[in-house]
Amino acid sequence: MYLARLSVRDNMDPSKRQLKEHKIIDAAIEVMATTGYQKSKMDDIAKAAGITKVTLYSYFDSKENLYLAIMYRAFQALTEVFYGSIDQNKSNNGLVATHAIFESFFNFCERNFLYSESILDYFSMIRSLSRDKAGDKDISATIESTYFIRIQDLQNLPLKLTVKEMERGIKDGSIKPDVDCMLHTLQGWTMVVGYIKLLSASSKNESPLLNVNLKSLKELSLSLSIKALEA
Repeated sequence: MYLARLSVRDNMDPSKRQLKEHKIIDAAIEVMATTGYQKSKMDDIAKAAGITKVTLYSYFDSKENLYLAIMYRAFQALTEVFYGSIDQNKSNNGLVATHAIFESFFNFCERNFLYSESILDYFSMIRSLSRDKAGDKDISATIESTYFIRIQDLQNLPLKLTVKEMERGIKDGSIKPDVDCMLHTLQGWTMVVGYIKLLSASSKNESPLLNVNLKSLKELSLSLSIKALEA
């Protein structure tokens, strides 16, 4: 298992080992961003990282564990984007700040397709883990991965940050007082997820369905979400 490998690894200096691990994750992102997770191969990732396949497996014992590291990077990046949006809008009312968070989420997913896909894959994985047997060997390897544990500390933070800005809007009067903040936050997430799925299906074509321009769909989605909150 992944944690076991960490405990028996060679005596490389921790900082050097961490740098090598980051380099491997960078290479995996490069490969998977081009080929997708399913079609990517550990041989290609090792080559992109400039290491042998044996060395790669000494850091990540499976492609699944390596993908967990990418998922963690995705949650880190998304959280930083949300914090940045909040900081930029701290002088604005809660409604404006909430709109900015939703828009930043759209933009994040557009710019970082692999990250957005990995976040969705993580939540799909969580649902699968809850349905499957706890004693399953593959499940045990997943939940004992250090990156899986790290993601659990971050997974709900973007949602909580959005709720906090909505609550601020209720207090300053820009958002209706009877709004269920978590419900509207989840509605915003489903809105973005649907948009990204369409974006994925369309590839470089901006009008994948019935000649609807996706940028117009994005603007409409944002407008409807904010209208539902506006006091």
